[in-house]
Amino acid sequence: MPIVNLDPANPLQDGRQSLRALEIRSGVVREFQKMGVALISELTLANNRRADLIGIDRKGQVLIVEIKSSIEDFRVDKKWPEYQQFCDRFYFATLIDVPADIFPQSEGLIIADNYGCEIIREAETMKLAGATRKALTMRFARASAQRLERVLDYCERSGTDIPTDLSHLSGD
Repeated sequence: MPIVNLDPANPLQDGRQSLRALEIRSGVVREFQKMGVALISELTLANNRRADLIGIDRKGQVLIVEIKSSIEDFRVDKKWPEYQQFCDRFYFATLIDVPADIFPQSEGLIIADNYGCEIIREAETMKLAGATRKALTMRFARASAQRLERVLDYCERSGTDIPTDLSHLSGD
């Protein structure tokens, strides 16, 4: 499975995901942004696990999307239950060629491609404890601000134009 690592100094390239995983991520991000969910990828949780995608919707609910790009990717991953204590809703996201029946019926399921996604099975809502929600929201906000600063710094150093109007990116 190829790993993308074009420029490790570029904060826009992570380098850990396969091309298939990036395709899933792209579709989920596009669709969830339309639904007003703010997402960031690869956020480390308090238990030192790293969520593929974590989002906060307009109501403040936290969701985690675990990306699985193949049957083998799902079968070797035994850590996904450890994410559930950090979200109100938990989803698996995969491609159309990965059999949906390998994923637990108790979890949400998303089928995605590079251009969008469809929620095949809605995730059960589990209410986060207030202290956990506050800690996650702070972690999310701090990580988002730090990443934005790294991107802006990279754009300045590389001479890349920084768009002045980003209002089209807002989910509001």
